[in-house]
Amino acid sequence: MTGTSDRLWTVVRRELRGAVRTRLYVFLGLALTGIAFGVARTGGGPAGGYVPTVVDILLVVEVLVPTVAFAVGYRAIVDDAVRGELDVLQTYPLPTWAYVAGVYVGRAIALLAVTLVPLALLGLHVATTSGPEITVFASHRGVDSPFLYVRFVTLTALLALVSLSVALALSAVAGSGRSAILLGVAGLLLVVVGTDVALFSALDAGTSEGGLRTLLALSPTSAYRGLVFETVLYVAFEGRSGFVAPILAAVSLVGWVVLPLVGATAAIEYR
Repeated sequence: MTGTSDRLWTVVRRELRGAVRTRLYVFLGLALTGIAFGVARTGGGPAGGYVPTVVDILLVVEVLVPTVAFAVGYRAIVDDAVRGELDVLQTYPLPTWAYVAGVYVGRAIALLAVTLVPLALLGLHVATTSGPEITVFASHRGVDSPFLYVRFVTLTALLALVSLSVALALSAVAGSGRSAILLGVAGLLLVVVGTDVALFSALDAGTSEGGLRTLLALSPTSAYRGLVFETVLYVAFEGRSGFVAPILAAVSLVGWVVLPLVGATAAIEYR
């Protein structure tokens, strides 16, 4: 087990070295920082506190974070296949699951740095520019708090990990760089809007309120949005809740991380 763990971390280090040498990560980080600060300052959120800032940037984050995740992961495995590195790796005592896990962990570390550092800087900007009342830590509803912003950032990290997992699964299925692009675009649309379209169709079909909450929890973006509403926004506003079933939404997001990685492992095994 120790040998397999060492080989897994060798793959992780390879991915991190690649990330350090790639200027794309710097560009993505700077772009996300500029857009997040621009949208938040345009909406006036930083002057109002953490919760108003989350309200301002939530929609942008829902779209940009999955986009960044797919940019980081859509060619992660197919490039190794095209270069023949997968064939070489199969001659080593490295289980396929350890290879997939190593690629995922390495890219996830780079992705989280690119996505969370801009949000952390924005949170620091809120702390230094908003009114003095938000320095009071929230212990009950109706009070803004940096803890609420930390919850938002944590949920955003989970959305990034979900998107990266789906991108890796599609990269494992792709047979070339061109098909990886097509599958990546399709997967991004599925994560960002595809499942929401299915939910609207269910709503038009007369789905009950309880059934709709269940459906919302099953969609990655809707589950993320629902958890932000339930654990960040509704905490600050008295008397509002019930957008989504929180536990089911959390389990759904974890499933969206695990199942695509299992699928990626199976796809490589059957190449």
